[in-house]
Amino acid sequence: MYVEQIYTGCLAQGAYYIESNGEVAIIDPLREVKPYIEKASRNNAKIKYIFETHFHADFVSGHLTLSKETGAPIVYGPLANPSFDATIAEDGQTFSLGDITITALHTPGHTMESTTYLLKDKNGNDYAIFTGDTLFLGDVGRPDLAQKAASMTQEELAGTLFDSLRNKIMPLNDNVIVYPAHGAGSACGKNMMKETVDSLGNQKKINYALRADMSRDEFIEEVTEGLLPPPSYFPLNVKMNKEGYDHIDTIIERGTRALSPDEFEAVANEAGAIVLDVRHQSDFIKGHIPRSIFIGLDGGFAPWVGALIADVQQPILLIAPDGREEEAVTRLSRVGFDKTLGYLKGGYDAWQEVAKETDSLASIPASELENILSDNANAPVFDVRKESEYAGSHISHAKLTPLDFLNDHLSEFPEGDTFYVHCAGGYRSVIAASILKSRGIHNLVDIAGGFKDIKETSIPLTA
Repeated sequence: MYVEQIYTGCLAQGAYYIESNGEVAIIDPLREVKPYIEKASRNNAKIKYIFETHFHADFVSGHLTLSKETGAPIVYGPLANPSFDATIAEDGQTFSLGDITITALHTPGHTMESTTYLLKDKNGNDYAIFTGDTLFLGDVGRPDLAQKAASMTQEELAGTLFDSLRNKIMPLNDNVIVYPAHGAGSACGKNMMKETVDSLGNQKKINYALRADMSRDEFIEEVTEGLLPPPSYFPLNVKMNKEGYDHIDTIIERGTRALSPDEFEAVANEAGAIVLDVRHQSDFIKGHIPRSIFIGLDGGFAPWVGALIADVQQPILLIAPDGREEEAVTRLSRVGFDKTLGYLKGGYDAWQEVAKETDSLASIPASELENILSDNANAPVFDVRKESEYAGSHISHAKLTPLDFLNDHLSEFPEGDTFYVHCAGGYRSVIAASILKSRGIHNLVDIAGGFKDIKETSIPLTA
């Protein structure tokens, strides 16, 4: 028996490759499925099953493409109702895989079709559970994402999740390995650990949601407390996972068209495309195409695209580092953004060479902000970190305008006076600045290095 967690940091997502005696199961595959097929081929093994723990909201799964390429059936748990052919497992139904078995345990609550898969070794002993978004390390799945589809309140879903955990998961042996679908950084939970594998016994000790003395009402209150609105693209990803999508090869072929500056400009105008600049923030600061949006590949790229662009049908044109165009298109497709129409051949340098209009972003180090505030203590500063980061410590008079909800704060930025924008390290503030500039707000200055560098100055901070 061989079990491999294939973890994608950008999405904080874990897919799983399980092999026994020449037969393979894939759980919650990513959109690009070639690595699974190639791995099975190298091992002279055949992909027999594709298991889905639920209809994912934060990424587009590769189940349909993988099934088409291999002929393996797609398996969902009870209550799933996809628009395509799939095996809908009964609660407790067992699937043989080489010398081992995988049993579907219906664990509704995050969504009503949510299912945990229990892996038993060749001796019939419980070995591991693949919990999807039912149980994370340090947390459980948020119970509000499916409330419209399920015609239930988040409190009712939370109560259902309580029952699933107590009746299906917590009775299992402490030595059972927990393999979740997500880790820290995912918007599917609120308190996840950075670790991606743990024992069930340890989770019973440290996971607040698995406290043995916890009442149902206490669970509902704690699990639903402090939930922020989910990203706007989540329902659109659920729809794609449930109803279908284009083959990844089609997406990549369309998205990696090399366009000259004139062609690039023409397509942008004709299609109403967003120009998405995925270079490093330092390159964007020095120069960029006017009204382009910066979301760099070397940060939390795909989730930020989903949260800020939101509409997966939005046409996109790319400004990318040389050689990373296909990577950008692939990572966009993981969160359902399939309408990439091409990239600027030669990148930003090619745009400059033909003397087209350019823009840049004013950016200063934290030490310079320190000098500015010493002369004018009330100079406007906007903090685009998360509320929890701001609560930990912030510039005393800084106003919180979280990047996730920047569009809700546009009226708060001053029209005439120069204002200053910072995040934790300099990535999110440049995203925020690009969005503001695209909306005609140019009287801003980015703080390079963010709060990390601000803490090294004498700028007054809250405790």
